[in-house]
Amino acid sequence: MSTSEELIAASEERSAHNYHPLPVVVASAEGAWLTDADGRRYLDMLAGYSALNFGHRNPRLIAAAKAQLDRVTLTSRAFHHDRFAEFCEALAELCGMDMVLPMNTGAEAVETAVKTARKWGYQIKGVPQGRARIIVADNNFHGRTTTIVSFSTDEEARADFGPYTPGFEIVPYGDLAALEAAIDEDPDSTVAVLLEPIQGEAGVLVPPPGYLAGVRELTRSRNVLFIADEIQSGLGRTGATFACEHEGVVPDMYVLGKALGGGVVPVSAVVSSRDVLGVYRPGEHGSTFGGNPLACAVALEVIAMLRTGEFQQRARELGDHLHHELGLLAGAGAVEAVRGRGLWAGVDIDPAHGTGREISERLMARGVLVKDTHGSTIRIAPPLVIAKEDLDWSLDQLRTVLSP
Repeated sequence: MSTSEELIAASEERSAHNYHPLPVVVASAEGAWLTDADGRRYLDMLAGYSALNFGHRNPRLIAAAKAQLDRVTLTSRAFHHDRFAEFCEALAELCGMDMVLPMNTGAEAVETAVKTARKWGYQIKGVPQGRARIIVADNNFHGRTTTIVSFSTDEEARADFGPYTPGFEIVPYGDLAALEAAIDEDPDSTVAVLLEPIQGEAGVLVPPPGYLAGVRELTRSRNVLFIADEIQSGLGRTGATFACEHEGVVPDMYVLGKALGGGVVPVSAVVSSRDVLGVYRPGEHGSTFGGNPLACAVALEVIAMLRTGEFQQRARELGDHLHHELGLLAGAGAVEAVRGRGLWAGVDIDPAHGTGREISERLMARGVLVKDTHGSTIRIAPPLVIAKEDLDWSLDQLRTVLSP
């Protein structure tokens, strides 16, 4: 069997260098724990950027996948299959919406949301062809397609990928007055506001209280769609099924992914009303794998698990504990700021203690896996199934690496 060092060297030789992963090679996993190719164990405090909300190899999800593997995995959308209607009904009901348009990856779902908003604008709102505008926030992360990076403010993600797609306007995140001014520049051509209720890649940025409610009121009054990208924040991560719920807000459209596939298969979806998704006709949009039987079987089990409320409650209770303990670190000076909600935190490290990458590497050496972003920030987002004792152990390791 190859060692971790050998496998990393082989990867560097044969794969494009579009990632800079921590030097750990995962060979097996269960729950919140990983084992590398050399037999070392690590506590997963990232959960695949929330794709693994229910842990690695969750027994219910693996059983659902295995059962479907014995029946049928793919038909394409050229034919119906017997899990599709049930999946669409269950997901629409979970979201309090009417219709579902399934895709595979988060970026595909965001692209679908953009296309949907534009089509709704032209067909329903009456926007002149070619003039549809979508307003987004700075520091956003919605994916990496050429259209999506066109409205990114992260130059690392954007540079050298032009020419860029027009039709987007960027405003400061959390600034309701700036959003209102941007809409009112051309309200007749503005079709949507696309936001993350909590910005994940930016460092788990939580908007000011009342912001999402204000966005909802503003978009409704201007006949503009409010699209909530809940790919990372949704499906239990923040202590509610959707992060929008913390302000009692229901958007016009949810964009979902990551945890919807349970860490087993890629599943994403746009979920909205009949008035919005009803604009599509056969041939106008599609995906060979979108809504495939295996994806539907796994996602149906995810939805069933969320209906119990168990995972949302765990995220609330363990999240309160996590933020309390991180707050004590901030009070001690090693941490400059802590943001987040539920089992999700962005932690700004005092640069005197090291960069986010350096802190991540030190934690890795102690058996804890996190990921850095934007220099001195680390992100903490363990599986929602993590044991409190394991969470506390990880915090002990963080305290140790930050001690003088």
